[in-house]
Amino acid sequence: MNSEAGISLHKEKIWTRDFVLICLSNFFIFLGFQMTLPTIPLFIEKLGGNDQLIGAVVGIFTFSALLVRSYAGHALETKGRKFVYLTGLFIFVIAVGSYGFLPTIAFLFFMRVIQGVGWGFSTTASGTIASDLIPAKRRGEGMGYYGLSGNIALAFGPSLGLTLAGIISFEQLFLICAVLGLAALILSSKIKYKQVEQIKQPEVKKKWDVYEKSALVPSMLLFFITVTFGGIATFLPLFTAQKNITGIQLYFLVFALALMASRTFAGRIYDKKGHVAVFLPGAVLIMSAMFLLSWLPNTTVLLIAAVLYGIGFGSVQPALQAWAIEKSPKHRRGMANATFFSSFDLGVGIGAMLFGQIGHLFGYHTIYQTAAISVSISIVLYLILLVKQRQK
Repeated sequence: MNSEAGISLHKEKIWTRDFVLICLSNFFIFLGFQMTLPTIPLFIEKLGGNDQLIGAVVGIFTFSALLVRSYAGHALETKGRKFVYLTGLFIFVIAVGSYGFLPTIAFLFFMRVIQGVGWGFSTTASGTIASDLIPAKRRGEGMGYYGLSGNIALAFGPSLGLTLAGIISFEQLFLICAVLGLAALILSSKIKYKQVEQIKQPEVKKKWDVYEKSALVPSMLLFFITVTFGGIATFLPLFTAQKNITGIQLYFLVFALALMASRTFAGRIYDKKGHVAVFLPGAVLIMSAMFLLSWLPNTTVLLIAAVLYGIGFGSVQPALQAWAIEKSPKHRRGMANATFFSSFDLGVGIGAMLFGQIGHLFGYHTIYQTAAISVSISIVLYLILLVKQRQK
């Protein structure tokens, strides 16, 4: 009886050696990535680019990631988690390390495409690896903890990147980001992938597709949420500078801390009560943050928006990811993650490109009004879904 209880307890354990390694690897790759988010627009400005070019360079990264995610999802099931993850990390390191040595925006545009390929491979793989390692009954909680590794990077990455951009050259900054990616590559090589790869089901006839049907609903909802992310990460530093509002570095720190705090309880709420108890409150907080950013009279409002956005996004994103994974067959988790992150990429990419045009034509404040409308669409779609489910 005691031995059976011990086995059951062991199966429910989240913090295994491999889970710690995937979280650490995820932290370093996200830290390198987050340091580039607010600094690439500044680098493009240095190269002579305007808001429209900034939106295009940022957006093309996410679209290239989107294009490779379906292949990455299939490769996870056919070539294994290790191959896909390490390949993606290697490509990311090479691309980011080259940024500071590129003489023109055209070259930067091309290397952003290459980085997107690496990002699409690595993030699709890491989310799948994490979901493999987490007990099914604690998936919401476990994905929340896994997400914390990226959130901790987010707490320091943008602020660190902006600080370093004022002290060292862009060449040195991007090399540091590449070294962080290299650290992720080394850590990920230590993960024992054998058990993860054994979940493949060779009896199932393989056919090429580009999405996992069971993950479409949460992925669609995520798309309208992550449109907001493109507007914040790309244009908020420029917007605050235009309005002579200080605190943009503190904004990213406060946002990330609020997001981290929400991860500690949102996943457990999801496991106990489902997405209905997490999605709507989180989406309302995100929409409120967008309205505050469109107003933005001072630093205090900026930081309040950071708290609301952090709690909202930190609640919604892992809940939707857990929803997408748990509804998919075990041998289709790779494609479920590919579908989920494809919608993330598409939202950020469309947001960056669309908001580049909107900011150029109507001003930065209009970006966040449009983002609030996008969140409201997600809320309406979710309510329609609930009504249809209750009518069945």
